[in-house]
Formats: sequence, C-alpha cells, structure tokens
Amino acid sequence: MYPLLDSDTICAISTPAGVGGIAVIRVSGIDAVSIVDSIWHGRKLADVKSHTAHLGDIVDPDNSGEPLDTAVATVFRGPKSFTGEDVVEISVHGSQWIQRELVNLLIRQGCRMAQPGEFTRRAFANGRLDLAQAEAVADVIAASSRSAHRLAASQMRGDFSHRISGLRDQLIEIASLLELELDFSEEDVEFASRSQLRTLADTLLKEITRLASSFSTGAVLKDGVPVAIVGEPNAGKSTLLNALLHDNRAIVSDIPGTTRDTIEDTIEIDGVLYRFIDTAGIRQTDDSIENLGIERSYATISRARIVLWLITPDLSPTDYHTLKESITSHLPEDAKLITVLNKIDILPDNELSSSGNGELSPLSKSDEDSIIIPISARNGKNLPTLMQILHSNSGAEETEGADLIVTNARHYEALIHARASLERVIFGIDTNLSGDFIAQDLRETIHHLSTITGTITTADLLQTIFQKFCIGK
Repeated sequence: MYPLLDSDTICAISTPAGVGGIAVIRVSGIDAVSIVDSIWHGRKLADVKSHTAHLGDIVDPDNSGEPLDTAVATVFRGPKSFTGEDVVEISVHGSQWIQRELVNLLIRQGCRMAQPGEFTRRAFANGRLDLAQAEAVADVIAASSRSAHRLAASQMRGDFSHRISGLRDQLIEIASLLELELDFSEEDVEFASRSQLRTLADTLLKEITRLASSFSTGAVLKDGVPVAIVGEPNAGKSTLLNALLHDNRAIVSDIPGTTRDTIEDTIEIDGVLYRFIDTAGIRQTDDSIENLGIERSYATISRARIVLWLITPDLSPTDYHTLKESITSHLPEDAKLITVLNKIDILPDNELSSSGNGELSPLSKSDEDSIIIPISARNGKNLPTLMQILHSNSGAEETEGADLIVTNARHYEALIHARASLERVIFGIDTNLSGDFIAQDLRETIHHLSTITGTITTADLLQTIFQKFCIGK
C-alpha cells in the first residue's frame, strides 16, 4: 500500500500493452519536469509554458551514443493537470523495447514506478476529482458501448457527485439545527421544525430510492445486457447466435445435443452492448455430459436479463407449456422472457396469423400471456424485428430520459444504507422520538452519502478501489 500523499515522482506506461504506432509514458510529481529534462535533447522543458508540446530526442546522459528515440513531450503544470502535480507525458514510437528502456531510464534518473491507479489516486488526493469521479475514470476507459460510455462520462463530469452533494448539504443543514437543539435541551427549544424535516426527509428518500432503483439497469448497461438463448435441441439456437453476430461463432449441426457448454459473444445494438449466450438444448437425456450442459443452461437463465426462448413449429402445446414452466422457474424476477418461433421458412404463409403482428395462431391461443415472434434464423427473416423487441426490453430506453443512473455497486450499497437510515429518521419524526435519536440517524445518512464522493473515507477503501486500476491510470 502506498500513502495517500507521496512526494515521490512516479512514472508508468499509460497506453495499452503491446505494439502500436505510439506509446505514452506519463511522469507526475514535484521533479517530473527536471527528471525529463535530464534525458531530453531539445527545448528546455523547465522554460516552456504549461499545456504545450515539444519535439526532441530521448538520450541517456550516461551514454553518449545514439538517442533512444525522437519523441514529443507535453508539459502540464500543477495544479492544472490531471493529477494536480507537474506532469510530463512523453509520446514515443510504440516499440515495446523503447517503452521499457525509457521507463528504466526515468527510474535511474529518480522516478519511482507508479502503483495501479496511482495517477488517478493523486488526482483525488489533490482535489482534482472526487472519489465517484475517480472511479468513473476506470469506467470510461473500460466502456465498450455508447450507453456505457455515456453513463461513465456523466459520472466523470461530476453529475452524480453534484446530486449526492446536494442531498448531503440539505441533510447537514437540518442536522446542524437538531444538534443545536441538543445544546439547549434543558430550555425545550425547537430550532428544527419537525414538519419541515419530515417533508425534506420524504423528498430525499424518494430521490435516494430512485437512484438506488436505477442500479439494476445501470449495471447491465455498463457490463453488457446478458441475453440467454435457450430451447430444445435443434431449435436453431446456434444458428441464431451466428446470425446475430454475423459470424460463425457456434457449430451448427442437425445432430441433437451438439452444444454441450455455453458459448458467449457480444454485439452492440443501438449503442447498447449485449452479451449473447448460446446454451445447451434443454431435454430429458441419460447422457451425463449433456446433463451438465443443461444444468449450465438453467444457471445461465438464472443470471440473464433477457431470455430468448426458441421454439419450432413442430412443438406441441403440451410440450410448449411444460418447457415454458421449466424455463420460467429459473427466470430472475426482473428478467424478460421473449418467445421466438424459429424456422418459419419451412411453414406455408397461411400457417401464420394474419393479425399483422406475426403471431402463430395455435400456440398463441394456448398461451394468452405470451406473444410469439416468428423468425427464420437461417435466412434472417424478421431478425430486425426481433432485435427491436430485444432492445425495447433491455431497459436502455428508460435511461435515455433519465438524468442519472447508478452503475457502481459501491455507490448502490451506500445508497441502500442511506435509505435505511433516512427511513429511521422518518419513523423517529412520526413517533415523536427524542431529537438525539433523530440526529444520530441523520448523521448515519450523511455518513453513507459522504462515502460515495469520498468526503468521508478510509485508507483501506481507497486501496480497494485504486488497486483495481491498471498501472498508468
């Protein structure tokens, strides 16, 4: 563990590992400019203005030979830098050998290798970011879809932090009046109006509850919406996966039970990342290996946000209801089940209803609670319609108009604790509890909200958060 504030000058490669056109080595700390100047042949960086870039050569002062590389050094003077300290970012050619040699050279000149997340942690320690914004840095870097980037960027801008700080400030104001009452308890004076406190607490409770409720949607949009593709053997699950991905990701065969394990891949639809999981066919079998695959199919259903249940035209109403009951018994409470009739390319047109919504008459009449979406995974018929229905059931549309969505599990946990404390405040007001009990619950509510932005924190919490970052971030 490294200390919260450290006078060391640190360095690390900030671009992804591997070979690329360029690589960026970041240096931060009180001696950042002087250390880079000691290996720099070009304009003296100590004399340049902040936020300017300069061309020069990297040369080992202990070696009068060839320059290591021609590079660009960009200087950022603290406190107006990412970390709040003096920062120099050196852009070199992407050779892994050049990157390693440059880092080793910087260390010989007085730098220390940065720990995971140390640049961002210094930004937090120096007041450039609060804790929620700092966590969002990792989310922005990891964002793999438009929706995930939008949510992370909003948090990194401070939108979520400002909302939490606003709630906290309102609680502090009323809590200070309650604390003042306790100082004059013998005089029976009421500085904090109970009716105003009750109204404020109710308003804040609704907001905290709304934020906490958004986590289930926010988390799946951040990590990708898990979509399980399930059904009997030979229902066309692997064919559908390949069609959705536009790739031969899964083996397709007429032999039942070909898929023994789950196969997973991702695709972005309208800015939302979906994680499609092809599963083993569900049926009664004595094959022990196939049964293991079927158990994994049910486990996948239990973790899915959306389940695409593929059926075929030859499925009888009795088997239909038996299989549906088996699937829904493993379906999470907030998950969506979409029934998909595959292989309609082998059906005459008059087998489909003429109602315009493409329902299959016999099965639709036997199950009034379900709409059956007809498709052909093999020739792509109605796949755009299926993808629209899939997207409308992902919860993504709910976030388009929402100003704030919670995506971080730590924030969600803090909101749940804050809600419980605030509910006790309301109970205390309604039952005329003593002001000291209400004040204690208010302090707990404020504490839990403060942990989100880092106004109140511990070294262990910071270590847990920042050690998940990559080195160089």
